[in-house]
Amino acid sequence: MKHVIALSGGKDSTAMALRLRELNPECQYEYVLTPTGDELPEMESHWRKLEAVLGPLKRLGNIGLFELIEQQGMIPNFRARFCTRILKIEPFIAYMESLPAESVMYVGLRADEGERLGIIDSMVNVEYPIKKWGWGINEVMGYLRTRGVRIPDRTDCGCCFFQRLPEWRNLLKKHPDRFERYVQIEKQMGHTFRTPGKDTWPTSLDDLRKEILSGRKMRNTKPRGIKKCRFCTM
Repeated sequence: MKHVIALSGGKDSTAMALRLRELNPECQYEYVLTPTGDELPEMESHWRKLEAVLGPLKRLGNIGLFELIEQQGMIPNFRARFCTRILKIEPFIAYMESLPAESVMYVGLRADEGERLGIIDSMVNVEYPIKKWGWGINEVMGYLRTRGVRIPDRTDCGCCFFQRLPEWRNLLKKHPDRFERYVQIEKQMGHTFRTPGKDTWPTSLDDLRKEILSGRKMRNTKPRGIKKCRFCTM
């Protein structure tokens, strides 16, 4: 039997992993990641810090996001989230099904996320410790503060289509080389990461970059309440 913690590195899974280790120091937890290969340097650094505290982090998956985009012949979008399914959910379920039947997977689902569902698979035993503890966002953030843990601003892919304008602007500012790579992917695939008609800004990243560098102001200057890929940030 194994106790497997689904550790994305987001605030919820990080708090869950640290607290379970605190409560049950004798338990041999296995901390499992499903990296996409498009995590920003800040996220990779966060994982290394967690590894120093928790021990080895097991990484699943044999394919990265950019290779997957080429295989699918398209860029993921809110209607075709094959990235989450293929790179994260399916590898986790397959791994759990390869373990003894009584093994348990722990998922960071909060008590204040009543509308959100965790992994549903009759062959996998799933527990939601944070929800069981009655922890909402305030409790999670409060606990992380007591442990001195700061979660990176972006915990999902650098090119995630869920990003809004302030995040794309921050990406261009902090990681212009990564932004350029996404520009080239759009040109190669003939598709865009941003949804057409979503706002008055250019859809293509190349044109968006020109607008940002021109000094055009954004109405929403603070990236608060940004929607993110939930499985990647839990």
